[in-house]
Amino acid sequence: MLKARIAVLVSGGGTNLQALLDAQEASVLKHGEVALVVSNNANAYALERARQGGIEAIALPKTEYPTQEGFETALRELLAARGIDLIVLAGFMRILSERFTASYPRRILNVHPALIPSFCGKGFYGLRVHEAALSYGVKLTGATVHFVNEIPDGGEIILQKAVPVRKGDTPETLQRRVMEQAEWKILPRACELVCKEIQKERCAE
Repeated sequence: MLKARIAVLVSGGGTNLQALLDAQEASVLKHGEVALVVSNNANAYALERARQGGIEAIALPKTEYPTQEGFETALRELLAARGIDLIVLAGFMRILSERFTASYPRRILNVHPALIPSFCGKGFYGLRVHEAALSYGVKLTGATVHFVNEIPDGGEIILQKAVPVRKGDTPETLQRRVMEQAEWKILPRACELVCKEIQKERCAE
């Protein structure tokens, strides 16, 4: 049975991409494979990570695709040409339109660095999420992998994992702990669950 083909969309260093690649190597992710990495930032280190792993890496920078429609048209064409089954947003800093997300129902995943419904939605990304968690004084935070729909961080939750907040934490130390203890664990597991479901659907056709 052919593995589900995954495209990972990134904007920065690609630590979550690396977690997927490591999971693939360790056979944690065995029903899917990362076949394509796309970034809206031509200088993203994630592109280099992909190339080092022998994976096709393509940049669609804002300088070349300034409009949402132009960017999403180019992205659609790329995904179709590469036979992509599943899209994973891993630190991807460009919001996808409702029209785009509606075209891929239950086929786009996002990892968010908090326990949704806390500290999520428009404006909550990167260190802002951890700053908000510390400001609010929560004792537990974590990460969530969910399906993507037209509402930012509003899709069905697939997996969550809690992480303790420690006395003296900074947004940076908390961000690192959430990545190591939650994001890098549950993102590959969620991808495996969805890829397995894709294979089941293929068998049923």
